[in-house]
Amino acid sequence: MGIKWRHWALPAAPLALALLAATGCESTPDARPKPPAAPSTSVARVCAKPAAGPAKAPAGAVTVDPGVAGDLAAKTRSSPPNTTFWLRPGKHRLGPDRYAQVIPKEGNSYLGAPGAVLDGRKTNQYAFGGTARDVTIRYLTVQGFVAPHDEGVVNHDSADGWVIEHATIQNNSGAGLMAGAHQRVHASCLRGNGQYGMNAYKSTGRISGLVVEGNEIVGNNRDDWERRRPGCGCTGGVKFWAVNGADVRGNWVHDNRGTGLWADTNNNDFRIENNVLEANDGAALIYETSYNAVIRNNTIRRNNWVEGRRYADRGDNFPFATVYLSESGGEPRIRARTDKIEIYRNVLENNWSGITLWENADRFCNSPANTSSGDCTLLVKHTDRCTQPAIATAPLYADCRWKTQRVDIHGNRFVLDKSVVDCTAKCDRMAVLANYGTYPDWSPYQGERVAEAITRKQHNRWHDNVYLGPWKFIAHDPSRILDSWQWQSTPYQQDAGSTFRARDGG
Repeated sequence: MGIKWRHWALPAAPLALALLAATGCESTPDARPKPPAAPSTSVARVCAKPAAGPAKAPAGAVTVDPGVAGDLAAKTRSSPPNTTFWLRPGKHRLGPDRYAQVIPKEGNSYLGAPGAVLDGRKTNQYAFGGTARDVTIRYLTVQGFVAPHDEGVVNHDSADGWVIEHATIQNNSGAGLMAGAHQRVHASCLRGNGQYGMNAYKSTGRISGLVVEGNEIVGNNRDDWERRRPGCGCTGGVKFWAVNGADVRGNWVHDNRGTGLWADTNNNDFRIENNVLEANDGAALIYETSYNAVIRNNTIRRNNWVEGRRYADRGDNFPFATVYLSESGGEPRIRARTDKIEIYRNVLENNWSGITLWENADRFCNSPANTSSGDCTLLVKHTDRCTQPAIATAPLYADCRWKTQRVDIHGNRFVLDKSVVDCTAKCDRMAVLANYGTYPDWSPYQGERVAEAITRKQHNRWHDNVYLGPWKFIAHDPSRILDSWQWQSTPYQQDAGSTFRARDGG
């Protein structure tokens, strides 16, 4: 799980193409696309203006008293399934035991009156747990809980069918929220949680039919877990694990420490659209060892300034990206609403670099370099098959590794003004590349095989985009730095029909 950003073992004399000065060239007028309009995305400012819940108890609801510690958990235990609970205004407390969480019954609803807060007082680990299906939480603020690393406060056990709506889940340790199948998170504020705003992870089975819509996801990973556990890959505004079918739309994901949205390990069939992803310290979006996605109509601005600059200052020449696809691509054999990864009609403005397509030649099933330890691709049922000699021949040679393939990047607008980003180098790159395979010694992917495949054989294509600013392009490996003319020419033939204006911004 998580990304190792670089694992270089380049040959002794790597081929390096000369870096030419930016020319400001354009494609022919007949092929010139119209600049795509900025996505018409309204920002979900739900944290500053949360919706108010009912001022009076709905008919038939059980009223919960903030003056009685543990009243919510006790009344939940004594009431039948499908009960609605109305929490009066004020600060509600659970019992003093750290495991005094509420265990809902199937179909329960929890409604907060204006000013209703469920406060863990830095004592209780979880707010709502258990396996009951179809639980609803609306208009309630949940704060001050101390869930452990990788665990969550609301829906701790990843039960299915929950609806979280007009809720504020803030200032908790761990993840503010976990996710189950067919969960809907709508118009909620996920703010200032110690690890994730939401951790979409289910220990048994995969999550399907997840909807994350119209939320504000801000200031998460407050506890800076990547610093505490370097390389853990365990942070973000939202992290998705093995989710099969997700719609992530209309969210405002901003100012998170680290990545905004991160899909890691065998996710499939995502639609990420009409979001505003901005001012996250790391990448706006990482899609890692996953399949089949549509990424469209998003506004992506001012991301990766902290982490991109940090790597550049260390002398790292990896094209650390704002949209980063790592061992992820389209796979027609896995059922989804698309059979490729399509990235289109997005506006990327003044981020630290653009889109990187990457494949680690040493990362595959059973390899010690596979940071998703114990996981294999969705194409291989029995991981132990991915060993010599079988892995060196079809079909396992292809199926035992996650491949960055069938990625279609078109109709986007890439804007870079280095004076805004405050950089002189390494913030201006678009890339498709792999490392030189070296490890382990039984790997059939050693040498330049993977670099050649991702660059020229796996149907990864940029076309009909608009570039404003001094963009550079990297192909095959970090040493091959190209200008737009080289990028469009043989052998790469990328960005047909695209336009380039080399001056900053515009």
